[in-house]
Amino acid sequence: MKVSGKAARLMQQTQAQSDLKNLKSKKMDAQGMSKMPMLESAQVNLSDRAQQIKRATDIASNDSVDEAKIAKFQKLIDSGKYNIDAEKIADKLVDEHLKFPS
Repeated sequence: MKVSGKAARLMQQTQAQSDLKNLKSKKMDAQGMSKMPMLESAQVNLSDRAQQIKRATDIASNDSVDEAKIAKFQKLIDSGKYNIDAEKIADKLVDEHLKFPS
């Protein structure tokens, strides 16, 4: 038997509503929480090098800039009064290298 016209559309609409209702009742409980089994969370282990890169990226993306300090050093440099202590710089470089070996 072939159903056509208005009756066919009504049957299709009723079936679609029924399917939607069944799908919702299978996936959600009364609070809207999924009844589907929860997947276990994945765990990611980053290498030491990746962790160092992340820390460096975080530090570099920090937007806090001390404009007053920059202006102070710029004046000292421009006036030729900024003294560079090569020994202190070398010590700092060695200290930083020991913190983050390559």
